[in-house]
Amino acid sequence: MRGRVQLVLTAALLASTVAAAPGSARRSVEAHGGAFFSNCKFSHTGPDDPIVYPRQPGNSHPHTFFGNRSTDANSTLASLRAAGTTCAPRADTAAYWVPTLYLGGREIRPSKVQAYYVMKAVKTMRAFPPGLRIIAGDAHARHAQSTQVTYWSCGAPAFHTAPSERVPTCSTVSTPFGAAKTFLELNVIFPDCWDGRHLDSPDHQSHMAYSRNRVCGASHPVKVPRLRLIIRYPIQGGPAVSLASGGQLTGHGDFFNAWNQRFLARLVNSCFHQRGCDPEAPL
Repeated sequence: MRGRVQLVLTAALLASTVAAAPGSARRSVEAHGGAFFSNCKFSHTGPDDPIVYPRQPGNSHPHTFFGNRSTDANSTLASLRAAGTTCAPRADTAAYWVPTLYLGGREIRPSKVQAYYVMKAVKTMRAFPPGLRIIAGDAHARHAQSTQVTYWSCGAPAFHTAPSERVPTCSTVSTPFGAAKTFLELNVIFPDCWDGRHLDSPDHQSHMAYSRNRVCGASHPVKVPRLRLIIRYPIQGGPAVSLASGGQLTGHGDFFNAWNQRFLARLVNSCFHQRGCDPEAPL
C-alpha cells in the first residue's frame, strides 16, 4: 500500500522478525510493544558511502541504495530531508544501503526491501534521533559473522529458511499457498541501544549496542527500535553470488535517519504502547 505504514502486531510475525542480540538468550523479563515496517523500492547504485566516506565520492565499494532517492557521498540530514523516497510511507525519507550484490559478475538489483522497526522493551522506547547513523555487520569480515547480526536465507510467501552464513541455493517449496519458488534474501539486524549522546562514532558502531533480553546496558541506556532489513533478490542464490565488499561473508547494512521526525516519534510511541499504530493520524 502506497503512502501507508504496514503494521505487524501478531506474536507469530514478531517471533519471525526479531532476532536475538549477540550473546542474549530468550527474554526472561516481560516486554511489550509492537512493530511496523516500510516497504522501500530500489533507488540507485554507486561507489559512495556518506557514513564511512563522507564528501569523498567514488571512494567506497559499490552500494545499492533504497529509500531516499538522493543518497550520495555528500548527503546530510538536510539534503536527505529535502529529497524524495522510494518508501511507503512517504514520511520515511531515511537512507538505507547495502553492498551491491553480483551473480557471476553481473549486478543484481533487489526486487523487494522491507525495513522492519520492532519495538520490544521492558520500560521505555525512543525513536531514533534525527541524523543518527548506524552500520550493522562487518564489511571486512574474513570469517562467518553471527547470524544474529547478518545472514542469508531463502524466502517465499509464508516461508523462510533457517539463517545461513553463506549464500544458499534456493528452490521450490511447499507453502500454505501451494508450491512457491524461493528467492535469495540478505538479512541485517541493527543494534537497538543508543549511548544517548553521539549520532555517529569513529568506527560508526560504538555509539550503539545490542540489548540483552530487551534491556540496554549502562553505557548505552537509550532503547530504540530494532531495525531489521530484509533485502530480497530475484535470483535463487548459489556459489556464484558475491558482494561488492568481498565474497559472501561481508554482509552489512547502513542506516541514516532522515525520517519526518514528528511522524516517526508519534508512530514509535503509539506502536510501543499498542494504541493502534494509526499511520493516518494527522501530524
